Amino acid sequence: MNTSMSSAFGRRLLAGSSLLVLLALPACVVVPAHRPAYGGPPVYESGPVVMAPMAPPPPQYEVVPAIPFPGAIWIGGYWNWVGGRHVWVGGRWEAPRHGWHYEPRRWEPAARGGYELRGGWRVR
Repeated sequence: MNTSMSSAFGRRLLAGSSLLVLLALPACVVVPAHRPAYGGPPVYESGPVVMAPMAPPPPQYEVVPAIPFPGAIWIGGYWNWVGGRHVWVGGRWEAPRHGWHYEPRRWEPAARGGYELRGGWRVR
């Protein structure tokens, strides 16, 4: 009797565990292999120098999400001057670029406010 009870318990435990695994499978996320979002050679952001009458506020605190693929580089957010005001642009993950480094945007004070030096990828 003891053997049949333990055998029945074992079958129930196995059935319950299997059911739990089957219920948990839809929660698994399968992510395709990383493919860079950019095409062609790395390009340094360029464009006209942006003048603004006032310095941007201090950088916002950002919660950095989980790294999406091995080797990804976090590019922190920045304040952009748009429509006569500073607008926060959130950070993002990017793939590293061999032989390049990322230079963040920065603010340079000037006589009537200042100007923004755009960041981007630069050759090392």
